[in-house]
Amino acid sequence: MSTSPAAQAARRRTFAIISHPDAGKTTLTENLLLAGGAIRAAGQVRARGENRRTRSDWMKIERERGISVSASVMTFDHAGLMFNLLDTPGHEDFSEDTYRTLTAADAAVMVLDAAKGIEPQTLKLFEVCRLRDIPIVTFINKMDREAQDPFALLDEIGSKLALDPAPLYWPAGSGGRFKGMLDLREQRFIPFAKKGPDGEQGHPAAVNFAGNSLATFLGPDELAELTDNAELVQGASKPFDIGSFLEGHMTPVFFGSALRHFGVDELLAGLGAYAPPPKAVAAVKAGEPTQVIPGDREVSGFVFKVQANMDPNHRDRIAFLRLTSGQFTRGMKLKVQNTGRQLSVNAPIMFFASDRELAEEAYAGDVIGIPNHGVLRVGDSLSETGALRFAGLPNFAPEILQRVRVKDPLKAKHLKKALEGLAEEGVTQLFRPNIGADFIVGAVGQLQLEVMADRLANEYALEVIFEASPFAEARWIGGDKADLEDFAGKHRMAMAADIDEQPVFLAKTAWEIGYVAERYPKVRFERSKERA
Repeated sequence: MSTSPAAQAARRRTFAIISHPDAGKTTLTENLLLAGGAIRAAGQVRARGENRRTRSDWMKIERERGISVSASVMTFDHAGLMFNLLDTPGHEDFSEDTYRTLTAADAAVMVLDAAKGIEPQTLKLFEVCRLRDIPIVTFINKMDREAQDPFALLDEIGSKLALDPAPLYWPAGSGGRFKGMLDLREQRFIPFAKKGPDGEQGHPAAVNFAGNSLATFLGPDELAELTDNAELVQGASKPFDIGSFLEGHMTPVFFGSALRHFGVDELLAGLGAYAPPPKAVAAVKAGEPTQVIPGDREVSGFVFKVQANMDPNHRDRIAFLRLTSGQFTRGMKLKVQNTGRQLSVNAPIMFFASDRELAEEAYAGDVIGIPNHGVLRVGDSLSETGALRFAGLPNFAPEILQRVRVKDPLKAKHLKKALEGLAEEGVTQLFRPNIGADFIVGAVGQLQLEVMADRLANEYALEVIFEASPFAEARWIGGDKADLEDFAGKHRMAMAADIDEQPVFLAKTAWEIGYVAERYPKVRFERSKERA
């Protein structure tokens, strides 16, 4: 097999999983790892040399609540391809983390609960995928429970998402009547059997839809219903077209039950066959726009996530770098574009499901973890020359602003450092008022603050109190230096700086923002900011 950067990049399939909370995303993640041969049993992704059992949800609060609030990366080799699976937070309070993770994905698997269809958070995440032209594969989960009519689900995909659904399989019943599904292209029936109490998978092998053995799994009425529905859906749906899928106009639809490991093998095969390999990425070089091609010789990439204390014993801080070109080798020196600082990447990590391993080499599409102590931040662009700059990742104006203070006043210095670390990760945003000593944290939702308090207690031994802030809105301000200085001088009590020392206007109400924006037309009040 060729080891050229272009040939190796063509083997990569880097995809994210998106869903509304409770649609079964974490269960699907584990069963994809199981199908790919990366783990032996779902729920048992184990870190080497550790006795603890963990899954893609490693944070204490995630295990307690059964939700994902941080993005995970898992790599596995299957059927001649290298899959990089990006598991995103399902909870809407962590939509910013999800947005940043989607910048590193080439495709997305949208998980729908068969009983609930498209839910609000799914819709939001889909819009992000559309903004980034990410092709979407749909997996309709929980078919072994009572579900909506599959035709109604397809209609909902078509009407709410303006996507042409192209089912590649069709279910036979749902809930207690769920018997399996028909492969519409190969005309094979894939039988479903409930898992035994010992946890063993009990699904029989696929059979020819026209063969006599089908009667073992379907009664005459069930067979007639499935035949009619299959003919109906094939007549009513557009046939799957890979070009239309890659352009973002069509979604192939798979059915199954992640919990019962049914339909997961078919989904993984579909991802291997249809999900795109890494593509060219827009960048700026010497002030001029350019395209970075996966097969380019220069190694380059961007940091889309920073995670501290994944291993509390080592106080580690890992930057997740999505590679965009070249052949990366361990020990290589890479430059950070915005600071010019050079890094020797001597201990890069690849996140295999069962292990963290040193990455000896990696290619475009791969995600490597770079241990560092505050040198790398979300949005940084890295390359051998340090001349490439990729589009920065966004920060959005928070919806909740609260003061935070530590219960033990002697630990105030530690609090500052901890808050800055969490802000660099993107857990919350941090604003330092120009007048006054209190820190103000910004969050999209209440759960972010709970996660923050949990991590401050567990990782930094800091008990904190959140208090009401006099401010309700935050906006980054932009414009000419003289205009900004004039504005800041007249609104000293409402001015703050963010983690990047960018000026921020803190307002008591949304109305106040509108009022000052009218009075200062030369100043821009921005709801989002590019981190780079």
